[in-house]
Amino acid sequence: MRAAALTELAGRVFDVLVIGGGITGAGIARDAALRGYSVALIDKGDFAGGTSSRSSRLIHGGVRYLEHGHLHLVFEAQAERRRLLRLAPHLVHPLAFTWPVYPGQRLPLWKLAAGLTLYDLLSLFRNVRRHRTLDAKEVLRNEPALRRDGLRGGVRYYDASTNDARLTLANVLDARILGAVAANYVKFVGTAAARGGSRVARVEDTLANQPFEIRAKVFVNASGPWSDDVHRLDGDVRQKTRVQGSKGAHIAVPRDRIANRDAVTLLHPRDGRVMFALPAGQNAIIGTTDTFTDVSPDEVRASETDVAYLLDAANAFFPGARLTRGDVIAAWAGIRPLMPTSKSEGAASREHSIERRAAAITITGGKLTTYRVMAAQVVNVLRLVLSGASWRKSTRNRPLPASQPPETGAEIVPGLPYRMDAMRWSVDNELACTLGDLLIRRTHIAFETRDNGRTAARAVAAALGWGPDQLARYDAEADRVFRIDP
Repeated sequence: MRAAALTELAGRVFDVLVIGGGITGAGIARDAALRGYSVALIDKGDFAGGTSSRSSRLIHGGVRYLEHGHLHLVFEAQAERRRLLRLAPHLVHPLAFTWPVYPGQRLPLWKLAAGLTLYDLLSLFRNVRRHRTLDAKEVLRNEPALRRDGLRGGVRYYDASTNDARLTLANVLDARILGAVAANYVKFVGTAAARGGSRVARVEDTLANQPFEIRAKVFVNASGPWSDDVHRLDGDVRQKTRVQGSKGAHIAVPRDRIANRDAVTLLHPRDGRVMFALPAGQNAIIGTTDTFTDVSPDEVRASETDVAYLLDAANAFFPGARLTRGDVIAAWAGIRPLMPTSKSEGAASREHSIERRAAAITITGGKLTTYRVMAAQVVNVLRLVLSGASWRKSTRNRPLPASQPPETGAEIVPGLPYRMDAMRWSVDNELACTLGDLLIRRTHIAFETRDNGRTAARAVAAALGWGPDQLARYDAEADRVFRIDP
């Protein structure tokens, strides 16, 4: 499958080359292919290999944006959440949130209730359910493990959860169904002189260390936190920073220690930042942080400071948990590619910008929930450069495909719902090339085991007949993603 894609990438002239296979690039490739363009999609790693597999796994209406007055963002996010619940019910699921209120918090109960009334209004009262104001007894009926001391009451509202990596993959697979040619582990390294009216990208197959070229009329830079690097490789010498990186760290802890039934919205006792305790199978995910960083997205990891911050919040609201550093099953971080316009992390806009420069288009900023709208807007700009696209075709009503890995074969990790037959199936049908693809992105084994999938990697490698090079590669990737920095 991948070999055929590489041959086609090198042998054709495409209308558009999309650089970056995260959720934004995958959505652009899908939208452009649906409208009739010939599309090439590449990523220097795996699809969703960066921020798009290290999010809070939420498709949310933007309740946090209300506080900063970003009502248009909330309205847009609410509409996209409804759409994804309808078009991808196998990937996007309703999720109930309880938000407890205690003395001294910056959002009193009346203000929180008023804000969520506006939240319901901006959803046109078409959320899964409307919010409810709760007294203290009702809060504890929903989440009995919450701290009782000083509890004033709270609210119950609804958003949605997703598998972020698989949502990205579904967009890639649908783009391929629509005719796009997609390949992971193809790195953009620069440009060559234009030929025959087409731009020429110099790229490298990083699995085989093999350089080749891709010709396309327009390049789209959808590389997220790598956008500035891609600009420089594309010959843009202007000293303009397009991306402001904000690190979001998460930890996974045993859910029976937190004992949350659904999702819980928390205001960190130290700085009042909105964060969450989220159900994730046998684990609970606590996150996220929000700190500006200039660390390379290739090297970003959670730090001991991040972990302590997240544990402090969990223990403050779930006193029975008594979590320590040793209870952390996994810790990880991604970089949000924000527009460089804000002085503080919490107030940083989650809006996006689209910049056109001759035969190059760049999208910066945005968020997981509204990726489809962002993609459509990029393709609308693409229409200004290229002709021949259909306005009538839209992803607004096109369902995302459902991959169905087999549920047969030996258990990979006792107690976790992953089977060995699904590993080979993902290699054959889901563009998986490495153990990291299988254990970090096609499944969440690396997030759900204390050794971050290293034992499972050896079992999977043996079953697939993969050798020591694959194991060494996996150990390096697991270290790069999950090691906690001092």
